[in-house]
Amino acid sequence: MVIVEDQRQQQFLYRFLVASGIHPRKIEIEQSRPGLGSAKQWVSNRFAWAVETCRRRNAKAATSLLVMMDADQLTVLQCIANLDAALVIAKRPKLDPAADRVARLIPKWSVETWIVYLSSRGESSTRISEDSSLKESKSPEQWNELIRSAAETLCKWTRATASRPDNLLDSLQRGLDEIPRALPVSR
Repeated sequence: MVIVEDQRQQQFLYRFLVASGIHPRKIEIEQSRPGLGSAKQWVSNRFAWAVETCRRRNAKAATSLLVMMDADQLTVLQCIANLDAALVIAKRPKLDPAADRVARLIPKWSVETWIVYLSSRGESSTRISEDSSLKESKSPEQWNELIRSAAETLCKWTRATASRPDNLLDSLQRGLDEIPRALPVSR
């Protein structure tokens, strides 16, 4: 299962999962609908339901949940706290890192920051900042072109034998630490 704010996050995680060997028919994605309020709030509200659904399905077959929201002006830790609070509000048990197959992926400032960094394979000659949005820096067509290579790089960096650059974005490092909770690392 995948819960995302927008189309770009959906495309990025879909390509990542396919590159990771997940069959396209097995990928179930829920995306916030535009025009219905805050997409970040929608993801937070949907989180408790998705975790509970994932837990219930895991009793029958391995089910993973990847949740993505842009941190925007918040910190990554604030976004994680908001997701954890959604479980408390719904009166659900907090996440168990050993048992719950859940990855919380929270780019700071937005997924576009990860896409630019990953598509450069960490070798960007210009320092990529997580302090401001890159959403308007490229056309939709340019973003679509970058998503494929970014997703493939993310897939490579989640493998057990992966060699990663020393200059990882902080939010990306946290995301890379979260992914093995949801997906097997021995790919």
